[in-house]
Amino acid sequence: MAKGYWIARVDVRDPERYKDYVSTAKPAFEQYGARFLVRGGEVDALEGTARARNVVIEFPSVEAARDCYNSPAYQEAKAIRQSVAEAELIIVAGYDG
Repeated sequence: MAKGYWIARVDVRDPERYKDYVSTAKPAFEQYGARFLVRGGEVDALEGTARARNVVIEFPSVEAARDCYNSPAYQEAKAIRQSVAEAELIIVAGYDG
């Protein structure tokens, strides 16, 4: 079974309130086995429009990634994020090559 990944690109408007998003989302991430592979860090924009914050989160499966996103705990966190940041978030299936 392929792992699932969240890829998020974020511009944070309110860094202090964004901390509330992070703490509110944490239980959902723990429940669904999330592992952060990229969490911010330096960006080298080569093509297209970059965002200031980029995040890659690995889940045990695509289903776990979807379940985490749809969970009541994450939906509460998402409401906070949407009020303090602009973002794109996608789920991608890993390559089992």
